[in-house]
Amino acid sequence: MEPGHKKHVKQSEEHLVETVKEGIGVCGWILIILSGLLVFITLPFSIWFCIKIVKEYERAVVFRLGRIVSGKARGPGLIFVVPCTDTFVKVDLRTISFAIPAQEILTKDSVTVHVDGVVFYNIRSAISAVANISNAYVATHQLAQTTLRNVLGTQNLSNILSNREEIAHSIQGILDHATHDWGVKVDRVEIRDVRLPIQMQRAMAAEAEATREARAKVIAAEGEMNASRALKEASLVLSESAGALQLRYLQTLATVATENNSTIIFPLPIDMLQGFGNIRKQA
Repeated sequence: MEPGHKKHVKQSEEHLVETVKEGIGVCGWILIILSGLLVFITLPFSIWFCIKIVKEYERAVVFRLGRIVSGKARGPGLIFVVPCTDTFVKVDLRTISFAIPAQEILTKDSVTVHVDGVVFYNIRSAISAVANISNAYVATHQLAQTTLRNVLGTQNLSNILSNREEIAHSIQGILDHATHDWGVKVDRVEIRDVRLPIQMQRAMAAEAEATREARAKVIAAEGEMNASRALKEASLVLSESAGALQLRYLQTLATVATENNSTIIFPLPIDMLQGFGNIRKQA
């Protein structure tokens, strides 16, 4: 438990103890004595109504004539209650989880999204959970829904999609601070799903596709530029030697013969083609 939360719970319990010390008055003691006599007269049958069992993960808050007995919760194990004057409420101290229903939220940049989440919490002070609020469980559920809407309503869509952990931690801090007086400790908050409208999904998909296509065209253009530079350098190397081009022809023939034997290529020297061109011009 955090120091601030522990101190606040301790102050609340001390206030309840002071209230108990005020006493129940003469009439209260008379009723308690009469109840004790009734239990003694009806023994051993009344003993089954006086002894209650509290499980290891539970605590019992006992009220005697409307006041909390001893200013603290009882259990685990056997507890003794006086019929007619005592009532008790059991509080579960185990971690409780619940799902926040999908909330339709208008973000800061005017985009409608549906967001749901999950909250984990437990009760650290059984007395505060019983005496300070009528139903700590329902109140925590409703507060979680409201806090989720309020926090996400101040965020942009991009922040909601990329900073889920930070937003969940912020929601946890707000809930934990608000539930101090109820004896509730919020352990964890998680944003499970963010659903966008169909039109928004299509627009984002089209934007992502256009970005990828533009990037692919840039990469292809860079590849063509590098290839053209390499071909230029190769042509300069071949132009330095007349036999180099013939060797390249022979390598090409060997490659074609390996792939497809029915294809025959007869390389023609470039000088021969230039001679035919000169004869045509003279004619």
